[in-house]
Amino acid sequence: MFTAEERDQKELEKELHKLEFQIFRMRENLIDVSKDARVLGIDQSNNDDWIIVSSIDDGQTCKIMLTDCESAYRGRGCFSLIASYYDNAIHIGDIKGPPNHGYGSICMKFLKHIAREQNIPKVTGDIAKRDWDHVDRLVHFYEKHQFDVWIDNDTQSGGIKWVDL
Repeated sequence: MFTAEERDQKELEKELHKLEFQIFRMRENLIDVSKDARVLGIDQSNNDDWIIVSSIDDGQTCKIMLTDCESAYRGRGCFSLIASYYDNAIHIGDIKGPPNHGYGSICMKFLKHIAREQNIPKVTGDIAKRDWDHVDRLVHFYEKHQFDVWIDNDTQSGGIKWVDL
């Protein structure tokens, strides 16, 4: 049986080992990700895992991708946000990946940064019928990121809009 001090020491050693591994993997993944996309930055998930943020942008469509530093990069990230440019706005088309890791918030932060960098004042999007099984979570997410959200329960549809002030 370990004393509290020994247990704390073991936990610290475990966290240090995890961090060292993520830094090693980050170095390797950065090299590979940068071959496919523009690296925008590095961030941390809700559980403090390191994430590489990258984008592919052809001037019409912008795809923001997240790559974790727990596994090797194999040409795909663990999360993505796909948006299109139109009428002085960026329109979110789809967000793909597991919920409740903070990945969506990371993508949203970088999408707003891209909008500001390109002097685009609005980000918009639709809430579709296919989203209805998690519409409450979507409303919470978008409102947390200062979007105006409107919902039509009858048609199971809605929309979002963020304006940079």
